[in-house]
Parts: sequence; C-alpha cells; structure tokens
Amino acid sequence: MEDSARKQMLSQYKRVHMIGISPKPERPSHKVAMYLVAHGYEVIGIRPGVDHIDGIPCFPDVASAPGPIEILDVFRASQYVPEIVEQAIKHNVKWLWLQEGVTHTEAEQKARDAGITVTSDLCIKKEHTRLLQHQ
Repeated sequence: MEDSARKQMLSQYKRVHMIGISPKPERPSHKVAMYLVAHGYEVIGIRPGVDHIDGIPCFPDVASAPGPIEILDVFRASQYVPEIVEQAIKHNVKWLWLQEGVTHTEAEQKARDAGITVTSDLCIKKEHTRLLQHQ
C-alpha cells in the first residue's frame, strides 16, 4: 500500500479494535492505544478477562465487541493470524493491521481475497506519526 493510501485511510477510519491490548503501561500495545486515543481515535480493546484498560472498553473477543470494525490492530504472535483473519472476514473488517513483527503470508492473502485491506509488520503509531504528524 502506498503512503498516500495509508494516510487517507488513517484519516478516514477513526475506530480501532485492538487485539492483545495490555493493561501494563510499559507494553507497546498499551502505549499505542493511549497514543491513538490522544489523537482522536475510538479504541476498543479485545482482551479476555478485562472490562476496561485506562478508560478503554475491552471485550473478550471480536464477536462480542461492538461494530463496525474499521481497523483491527493485532498485537498477537504471527501463529494466531489465520484465526484472526477468519474473525476479520466474519465481522466485515475494513482494514487488518498487523503490528511490527507480525506477518502471515497465506492468511494475509486470504484477507485480501475477502476484500480486506491489509498492512503487516508496521506499527500504526509510527505510521500515524510519520504520515499525519509531520505535514
């Protein structure tokens, strides 16, 4: 995906469902969630056993989280991506974002074949900063 398209989508979509959000402030997923909230995004956490993380509502799985799902941001190991893609397809996710170090070629292609935009192995916070904060 070209920078211009990524920039346009980051400007257009303002709802992020985050799989793997951490309640620990030192964890990257927590830092990214707080950054996104500070920049006007609605963040919804997907984390079993937690109701809220610093004001962010959390749900045990994608199916129980309120929709629509514009961006599904994934902080899980690559081995979980195929299962996450199945959920993304089922719940009409618009954009699947796999964080730095998270990739799965076959599952990513399956998501694209289902009409989902896919970004992998990039940090949404770093890309937002690079594309939208340095204009």
